[in-house]
Amino acid sequence: MGAFLRGRDLLTIADLGAEDIWAVLDLAKELKNGREPGMDARRHESKAVALILEKPSLRTRVSFEVACHRLGMHPVILGGSDNVFSRGESVHDSIKTLERYVDAICVRTFEQSKVEEIANLAEVPVVNMLTDEHHPCQGLADLMTIVENFGRLSGLRFAYVGDGNNMANTYLLAGATTGMEVAISCPHGYRPHEAILARAQELALENGGRIELAADPGAAVRDAQVVVTDTWTSMGQEDEHQRRLEAFEGYIVDPELMGLAATDAIFLHCLPAHRGEEVADEVIDAPYSKVFDEAENRLHAQQALLALLLG
Repeated sequence: MGAFLRGRDLLTIADLGAEDIWAVLDLAKELKNGREPGMDARRHESKAVALILEKPSLRTRVSFEVACHRLGMHPVILGGSDNVFSRGESVHDSIKTLERYVDAICVRTFEQSKVEEIANLAEVPVVNMLTDEHHPCQGLADLMTIVENFGRLSGLRFAYVGDGNNMANTYLLAGATTGMEVAISCPHGYRPHEAILARAQELALENGGRIELAADPGAAVRDAQVVVTDTWTSMGQEDEHQRRLEAFEGYIVDPELMGLAATDAIFLHCLPAHRGEEVADEVIDAPYSKVFDEAENRLHAQQALLALLLG
């Protein structure tokens, strides 16, 4: 059961092939339903996982802590002045020490290069809990939510409207890997990374998916089964808030825009949401909004991921 994931790192969602993603989603579904086929959760009792939190966190910290608890693992929280980037000791020395104590290292930070540096140093699995460039664990939770609603991924039209940030990058790679039709609509100057777009195009060709860039949000959302957005001003970009509000005018996901989507469309948002900016209250509170299912699925997807990475 997913033995091919044991000992691996997860730095971006592209580190997983379609088979890997389905292994995580299938186990996450069983865990959510209270079944654990082939997995004795107690075998993880002696294991410890370091959670390095350079950014403040609610969903990430709680969902990872609870996931560890349910697996019988011990989470070691390294936040504030305890995180390896703020103590003055070299990252090299901190990680080479830390890996002697724990069985995996999970990192929530700013630059993707920091997660990559830790992965290069550590002999134990390293998981990206979030960077400014990628958010693979949120991507797994979102894919799980989509499967819960449609029973499949391949062939669905997935529309992302907003900033070409870590979520847009993750959706491009996840959708392309799983055979989805991913339409991205971002204002000029806020597109996803060109290298990630190119990689997503390659993956889409390999897996039967399709990547589409649309300047008009309506063109992206039209006939989509899944409509997604994210905050226009992410953590650390507060000084750009007013400029971003002006740049993103017209990109709010409101009832009029959702009216262009498929009749059975769902709405997703990784949270926190800035209501009245990227999403209207009438959308995020609508019956078709699955944002709290999506938030809950962080727990199940990450529990499955840790179980598979640590064997």
